[in-house]
Amino acid sequence: MATSVLLLDEQTIQHLGEIYHEAIHQIPPHAHYQLKLPSLSVTAYKSGKVVLQGTAVDKFIQKHDLTALTSTKKTNYDTNGLPEGFSNWSVIGSDEVGTGSYFGPLTVACAFVPKNLIKELQQLGVKDSKNLTDVQIQEIVPKIKALIPYKLLTLWPEKYNEVQQTKNLNEMKALLHNQAIKRLYQQINPDLLQAILIDEFCSPSNYYRYLGDQSAPLKSITYFKTKGESHHIAVAAASMIARDAFLEGLKTLSKEYGYPLLSGANASVDELASNILEYDGMELLSKVAKLHFANTQKAIDLVK
Repeated sequence: MATSVLLLDEQTIQHLGEIYHEAIHQIPPHAHYQLKLPSLSVTAYKSGKVVLQGTAVDKFIQKHDLTALTSTKKTNYDTNGLPEGFSNWSVIGSDEVGTGSYFGPLTVACAFVPKNLIKELQQLGVKDSKNLTDVQIQEIVPKIKALIPYKLLTLWPEKYNEVQQTKNLNEMKALLHNQAIKRLYQQINPDLLQAILIDEFCSPSNYYRYLGDQSAPLKSITYFKTKGESHHIAVAAASMIARDAFLEGLKTLSKEYGYPLLSGANASVDELASNILEYDGMELLSKVAKLHFANTQKAIDLVK
C-alpha cells in the first residue's frame, strides 16, 4: 500500500471535499474530513497536510493534477530497517506485560512521545522496564503519565481465560495493541505523529490477520521491532506503564482474594497455585491465574 503526503492550499482541500462529499467517512481530530474511496483513503488536515493511503494514490494525484503541490521526501533506512533518525521522531510506542506470568492480568500500554520531550523522559530514567527494579518503575511511572499522553488496557485473568477459549495469546495481544493505539491516536494531534512502533510479538502479516475487520490507524507508518524499547523511548515508556499496571493488578488480586500472588511461572508459583486449588478450588484459581499455562496441571498434580 502506497502513502503520499501532500501540502495543499485551503481552496484545493475544500474543492476536493465538495467533489467527494458523499465519500466523507469521518472527521478525525484536527481534520477537515476523511474520504473513503475505492482503494484509497484521503485525510485532509487543517494544517494543509493531506495523507493519501492505498493502491490508487498515484491515480488520484494525476487525476486532480496535484503533483506540483506534493511534498516529497525520500526516506533512508538504517540497518534495523527503520527510517534514519527514527529515535528522534515523534512516535507512539506500544508494549505489553504479563504474558510470562501465571498470576495477574495482561496489560497493554501505548505512549506518545513527541520529539521535544525525548530528553526529558531520558532524564527521568525512562528505559526498558526489564532493566529497572519494580520500585524504580513505580517511582517513575507517575512522572511519565504526567508528562505524555498514554492509553492502558488491562485484561484480568477471569476475562483472559474466557477469551482464550477462542483466541490464542498473540491474537489477544494484537487486538489489545490495536485498540489502545486507536484510542491514543484519537487523543493526540495527528499532525505531530511521525510513526507508530509496536514491540514485535508476531509477524506484521499475522498481526493484521488477527485484527480481522478491525481498522488499523496509519498502517503505512507502523513499524514492528523486537526489543522496541532500544529503538525508541516511546516503547520504553509504554513498557514501564504496562509493568506498573501489572504490578498493581497483582496487588489488587492479592488483596481481593487473600493470597500473596507471585509474578512469574516458577516452582513457587506452582506451590501457591496448588494451595489455592486445595482450599478454594478451580473457580477461584480462574480469577487470579491464566489457566492455559502448564502451571495449572502442575498444581493439580501437587494436590493429588
